[in-house]
Formats: sequence, structure tokens, C-alpha cells
Amino acid sequence: MRTSSWRSMLRSPLVLIVALVTVWFIATFLIFPNATLLIGTFFPDGQLSFRAFEKLVSSERAMNSLWHSFLLAGTLAVTVNVVGIFIVLVTDYFAIRGARILWLGYATTLIYGGIVLAAGYNFIYGRYGFVTNAVGNWFPDIDRDWFSGYFAVVVVMTLATTTNHMLFLGSSLAKIDYQTIEAARNMGAGTLRILWRIVLPALRPMIFAVTVLTFLTGLGALTAPIVLGGTDFQTVAPMILTFSKSSSSQDLAALLAIILGLATIVLLAMMNRAEKSGVYFSVAKVATPLQKQKIPNRVTNGVVHVLAYALFVVYATPVLLIVLFSFLDSTAILRGMITWDALTLDNYATVFGTPSVLRPFIVSVVYSALASAIVVLGMLFVARVLQKYRNPVTGLLEYLLHIPWILPTILIALALVMTFDRPQALVGGQVLTGTTSLLLLAYIIVKIPFTLRLLKAAFASVPESLEDAARILGAGSMFTLRKVLFPLVIPTAAAITALNFNSLLDDYDAAVFLYHPLYQPLGIAIKASTEGENNLDSMSITFVYTVLLMIIMGLAMYLVYGRSGAATRRARRRASRN
Repeated sequence: MRTSSWRSMLRSPLVLIVALVTVWFIATFLIFPNATLLIGTFFPDGQLSFRAFEKLVSSERAMNSLWHSFLLAGTLAVTVNVVGIFIVLVTDYFAIRGARILWLGYATTLIYGGIVLAAGYNFIYGRYGFVTNAVGNWFPDIDRDWFSGYFAVVVVMTLATTTNHMLFLGSSLAKIDYQTIEAARNMGAGTLRILWRIVLPALRPMIFAVTVLTFLTGLGALTAPIVLGGTDFQTVAPMILTFSKSSSSQDLAALLAIILGLATIVLLAMMNRAEKSGVYFSVAKVATPLQKQKIPNRVTNGVVHVLAYALFVVYATPVLLIVLFSFLDSTAILRGMITWDALTLDNYATVFGTPSVLRPFIVSVVYSALASAIVVLGMLFVARVLQKYRNPVTGLLEYLLHIPWILPTILIALALVMTFDRPQALVGGQVLTGTTSLLLLAYIIVKIPFTLRLLKAAFASVPESLEDAARILGAGSMFTLRKVLFPLVIPTAAAITALNFNSLLDDYDAAVFLYHPLYQPLGIAIKASTEGENNLDSMSITFVYTVLLMIIMGLAMYLVYGRSGAATRRARRRASRN
């Protein structure tokens, strides 16, 4: 791609406007809030102070939360890899009967997660959950808090975070050179040896990448620990939330958030360094597609099938029960008994017929839709400028726009709260904390890096000859952008919008810091329904919310991945017939 000169860049009014707006946004919402957080933590009175460190060391709760976070992150790095690699192998590598059905079961976490997933498991297995109540009818002395603490958080987050393996590891597996596997088999290598010496080493770069992402997810976990952790297992993120509510401990909350941010930066740097070291086997790019392998040993084959379907039950059961419970009277969940008389449509009638109940759902849809549309629209222009004009200034802007990717969401949210709780000149002297706009800004901020990376790649894939032809025919830069370039990247932009919309619908991490009391989003309403036995009616409403979310997210995922996946399968079938 050619590098445009400074002169041509400065001659374009559109480029200048985009650059000025981008610089203002970066300075106002990416640099200034985080700088304010650092200054407020280490220079509270205008002088360097380590009082926050002293409070951290002397706080048993804070130190325990740090230990719990790293313990959870380390545990997930093992458990998620074990489960994730296994489900990828049984769906994409080994010839397992019903692999398509197994994949659908494992893919349920693609359509629900976060606070919805944690609340669903709590409503099923928690203290007042259906399964706990059902077992309690037979064994009254059962420990009703059996599904809580470290065990419950690890189980739920293990199942919730295998989506990276399904999306990325499965894609890497499909690119392995099947001729290499055939050559190893002709040389006498068995199935297990081929898997261990050829397949897994070829997947090692992607395994390492998803391991780092999993570790970071565990380190900054908020929803699962806050819903299922109980009093004995609280991680850093819930402690940040607790400390941030008091002005006397906000500096401690800020310090914990900074520690999370530093850990994220270090781990991402380690991942980038490892990827550049070149010590891994590369994935071959060949025309021969990977063929599924049969497990020759009948006992091993049977054990793998049993484990695969047992995991399918574990993954699919919560989804099926959530759908069923959305039609149940709340007292049936308390009794732990399902009867025909308990089935009702009243829960759906309450949600759709009561404006106050439907309000959180509508609020989340509006927030998610606005944020998704705004970030994609803005990044369309920014990505075009960064991709076309390459110089030190645009390179610096691109790096700064990736700040939200290396900082935890709770750190970004806390920085926004602490910065804009007073008039700031950069936003026209307005106070944004406590307004509806701050949560929208946070949603836009956290989605910038993902959106920018994909849109920039989309623009880079457009042949330069198309723009040159438009210029030769006399088309101006705006006309070329509007009539030639944008139509070619719109499908990618639409897919990004759908993915962003999905991920923001049930957000809790940013919402819990920034939501307006009169416009409570869905994540906050769902979290409130998990607190205590007196919220049975809210529990039933939450099941309806979850079903609606799964329908919307499932539709979005189909529009993004389903059509392209179906086209790929048809192409493979045609290739195999030829």
C-alpha cells in the first residue's frame, strides 16, 4: 500500500476534520481520565503519596481479593484449555457421531454470557435455585450454598470462556495441512502420536493466545464472583466496586484498578513478544482440507463419546432449563417441582405488558444500538484515514486508540467517574457523572479497538485500482469514499455492529459504575434479581429477559457467522465431489 504525502493529507478538509475530532476524543476520554486517576491516587494533595499502597497492604479484604484474582486466572488458564481443546477436537478433528449437535450445545455460550450466564446458573444451582430446592425436598439438611465460592466461579467461567477456543482454535485447526497427517500415518505414527506431535504443536500459537486472553478474563472477572463468589471468594473487580462507593476508599479502588491495568499490559506484552519469537510451528496454507480422524481403539472411542455427550448435557442443560423456567410460576421454582399447573404465560405477559418491567430491556437495546452504530460510523472515517495516510502522527493516533484494549473495563469506568464528576473544559464545562451520556461514552470507548482493527483490515483488502479508476474518471475524494469504498466495507461494518450490539446488551461491568438511576440497564436489573429469596418474581422475569437476549444474540450470530459458514460448507462439498 502506498504511503500518501503529508501535503495531500493536509489538503483534504475531511482528513483534517477527522484528525482533529480524533485527537480531541483521545485527549478527552482516553488520556485525561486515566491521567486523572493516576494523579488522584498517587498525588492526592498535590504531593507524591503512597498512602493508597499502605491502605492496600493493611486491608485483608483487598489483599485476599488480589490473591483470589490470580488464583482464579491461573485455574482458568488450565481448566478452560482442557475443556476448550477437547470440545474443538471432538467437533472438528475426530469423527464423533452427532458432532454437529455437539457443536450446537457447546456454542450456547455464544448467545448468552456475562451477568446473564452467572444469574442463570445461580437460579438453577444457587441457594434458592431450582435444583437445590428439588434436592432439598428429599434431603432437607443439604448445604444450600453448595454451589458458591471458588468452585462455582471456576465451573461457570470455565464453561463461559471456551467460546474463544470454538471461534479461533477451531479456525486454526481447519488450516492444518492434512498431507502432513497422512505422511505421519504412512510412517507408522498412531492417532495419539499424531495429535501430540503434529496437531497440537501447530495449534500452539493460538493456544497461547487464548490462554493469555483467558488469564486476563479471570483476572478482571466481576459478574461470576459477585453473583456466585459469596462472602468467601471475592476477586479484585468486586472489591473495586465496593471501595469505589465510599469517598474514603476511592483511592484504594483506583490502586486496585491500576494493578489490574498493569497486569493486563504486561501479559499482552508477553503475548506479543512470544508471537514474534518464531519458536512455534506455523500453520500450513494448503489446498488439502483437513479430514476428520477416526479413533481406532474402541474403548477410547467410547470414552471420548461419553465425555463429549456429558459435556453437551452440562452446556445445554442451563439453556433448556432457562427456556422452561421462563414459562414457570415463580413458586414452582421455590418448591423445586414442575407440574402442568405451574406452566404459564404470565411472565411474558408481565414483561411485554408492564412498561416498568420492559424498561431495562429497552434501555439496554437503545444503549447498545446507539453505541454500536456510533462507534462503527466514527471508525469508518478514522480507519480510512489511518489506512491511507501512514506517517508518525497517524501511527501514534492508532496506538492511542488501542488504549481501551489494554485496560480493564472497570478501570476505564472508574476513571470516567472520577474525572467527570466536576466541570471539565474539554467537554464544555459540563459534569457528565450521573448523566445518561457517560455510560454511552464508555460503551463507545471499549469497542473502539475491536472496531478499528477490523475496519482497517477491510479497507486494506480493497484494491487500489478501484480508487485509481474513480480518480481517473474525475470523481472527488468524497464521492469515491461514498460510492466506491464504503459499499465494499459495509458488510464488514454490519457484522461488527451486530457483534458489538450483542456484547453490550447484557453489560454489567461498565453499567454498574455509570448507569443513571432512572435508566437502569438490563445487567443491573438481572443482578438485582439474584439477591435473596424475596426476588422470586424478579427471577421469573429474568428468565424471560434471558430468553429474549438469546433470541436476539442467536439471530445476530447467525447473520454474522451462519451464512458464511453455510457457504463454506457448500463450497467444501462441491470441492469434494470434484
